[in-house]
Amino acid sequence: MKRVLLTMLVAAFLVGGSLSIAFAEGPEVLTFSAKMGDVTFPHAKHQETLGSCTPCHEGTPGKIEGFGKDWAHKTCKGCHQEKGISTSCNTCHKK
Repeated sequence: MKRVLLTMLVAAFLVGGSLSIAFAEGPEVLTFSAKMGDVTFPHAKHQETLGSCTPCHEGTPGKIEGFGKDWAHKTCKGCHQEKGISTSCNTCHKK
């Protein structure tokens, strides 16, 4: 009985670990509708480039609290400026 319980606990741990890794990877690409043109955000590319979730996500990765136009313009444009990437509107917004 102890062996069965131990096996079940190990299996639950492994499955839970796999789910958290899959969640942390996030979607490949996100698209946001905007008046200036849709913003297609290559999430996986940003993740790979930044190497961390914390520049955008506070705490646990997931939906960003307070995300919207003001947040994106402050956070995304600020990061693009720091990295020497264009902050022209049409860099992100495509009609």
